[in-house]
Amino acid sequence: MDDIVRQALAKWPNVPDCYGWLGLDARGNWYMRDDRTQALGPFPSFDRPGPPGARGSLLKHEKLIEFIHRNYESDPAGRWFFQNGPQRVYVELEATPWIWRLQHRPGEVCAVASHTGRAARVRSCLLDEMGRVYLDTDLGFGLVHTQDVAQAAEAVEGEQWSPQDVLASELPERFGFVPSPQAAHRSPAMNLHIG
Repeated sequence: MDDIVRQALAKWPNVPDCYGWLGLDARGNWYMRDDRTQALGPFPSFDRPGPPGARGSLLKHEKLIEFIHRNYESDPAGRWFFQNGPQRVYVELEATPWIWRLQHRPGEVCAVASHTGRAARVRSCLLDEMGRVYLDTDLGFGLVHTQDVAQAAEAVEGEQWSPQDVLASELPERFGFVPSPQAAHRSPAMNLHIG
């Protein structure tokens, strides 16, 4: 977390949390969701594609994206957020909290990095009923970027990873993440700690 963020938290400790305004898609892209966008419906997810326009506006400003990446964390309940100064901005997830990018060269261990650029070590590989590839790592759980599935296949063929079958609907509970903090915030029964 940036020092300026820590200072803002100390100076203004009681700023209300923000829900529904930021989304992360299955390719590691960030989307800003204003009131008009949120009125269209929830952020799209694998099990809920959502109406046109509900994703919001793609963030393209590199410095803002870097700031989000440096201040992206989770709380004990498994809700992922971006700490924006004193305000916690909870993130709506299309898929998982991490999107993995892979770099595989024959004869070498497949290198894995998050959408935020952090290196990760793989603990297990999973494959859901739709053929999507996931990795559980020392950073946490995430989806392999669609452009890197062939590299994941090479790692499997090279016997670096042995995929386990899993149902996509079981992933949030099994790996302790909340796909929609906004929905959980609206439903007190869903605010229980997961994992």
